[in-house]
Amino acid sequence: MASLFSLVLLPLLLLLCAQPGSLERPNWPLQRVPVVLPQQIEEGPSPHFIGPAQLEVTSSCSPECHKQAPTPSYWDLRHFLSYETLHSNGQLTETAVGIYGFDINSLQKSPAAERVHSRTKRQIFGHDGRFSIVGQDFLLNYPFSTAVKLSTGCSGTLVGDKHVLTAAHCIHDGKNYVKGAQRLRVGFLKPRQKDTPLYNSTDASKTPTSHKMKFQWIRVKRTHVPKGWIKGNANDIGMDYDYALLELKKAHKRRHMKLGVSPSSKQLPGRRVQFSGFDNDRLGQLVYRFCKAGDETYDLLYQHCDAQPGASGSGVYARMWDRRRRRWERKVIGVFSGHQWVDLNGTPQEFNVAVRITPLKYAQICYWIKGNYVDCRDG
Repeated sequence: MASLFSLVLLPLLLLLCAQPGSLERPNWPLQRVPVVLPQQIEEGPSPHFIGPAQLEVTSSCSPECHKQAPTPSYWDLRHFLSYETLHSNGQLTETAVGIYGFDINSLQKSPAAERVHSRTKRQIFGHDGRFSIVGQDFLLNYPFSTAVKLSTGCSGTLVGDKHVLTAAHCIHDGKNYVKGAQRLRVGFLKPRQKDTPLYNSTDASKTPTSHKMKFQWIRVKRTHVPKGWIKGNANDIGMDYDYALLELKKAHKRRHMKLGVSPSSKQLPGRRVQFSGFDNDRLGQLVYRFCKAGDETYDLLYQHCDAQPGASGSGVYARMWDRRRRRWERKVIGVFSGHQWVDLNGTPQEFNVAVRITPLKYAQICYWIKGNYVDCRDG
């Protein structure tokens, strides 16, 4: 009955989320993005694949703490946006970057938004507003077909012919790469052939899937993680850089979702965000949700979208009007970092947090995908 309810109600929900009011059409902001270019590449120390992937993130910093953090300097930003690349053969390289065409004063203009009030229920805020996507007509079609599963247990989003955007903590705990990161795989839901077992045959914890669907897995060729996430290289608020890009060994042959610079939450249609992922309390199912965005800093977006571990790494997206192409487009504007516990003077508070794709992050991720900064000037 629940599946039937989701199947009937989902098209209406998508319509409500996707179609803005007729009196006011939200537009993707037109802006030039800076350039983030590699300057020096060195071989790094052999990585250690130690602990399991942590599907929940902890932090000692609340939204107000993030807002009061010192503004990074130009040199800080260069350091945070430098990155490590883990290759499938176990080699690690470290790349220093240069930043060009960026107005450092723009960091002082963090968007103002309403204050987030703490909730009492863990990860599910009030009534559970998640919807399991059922039926091949939904699962194999855009935008749901852009959601993928990582063999470490997280989710991700297709953002290129061979590229997946996810959360950094899904492959690196801030100190070391997690177990499974060297032989990382990305899973795509596809129809199950007759006589195929209900469990996939990979090393991805043998996740049970629907009797009509299974995961097909593609190995990851290389992984990029910004230095801003790695402890000892960033400030204590590494949450701002909890994102990573995976390059697959072969093309996935699905339509991917475009990247976009994150607008202010006030510019979003109905101030809503959406994302789909593989929550671990609904094994083998793709779960969709949408909710109103709340507080925000320059780098983070706080919201009360219902989610469980496993959804971490999902691409947070919005649908707005592209004035240049004169059409509606969905774009990934952030990465769902997950459920964050914050200890404030002995009082636990909780938030669901997404890392916003800022102009600098857009320039960096776009370069990782395209390898050419000329193709990354318009966000």
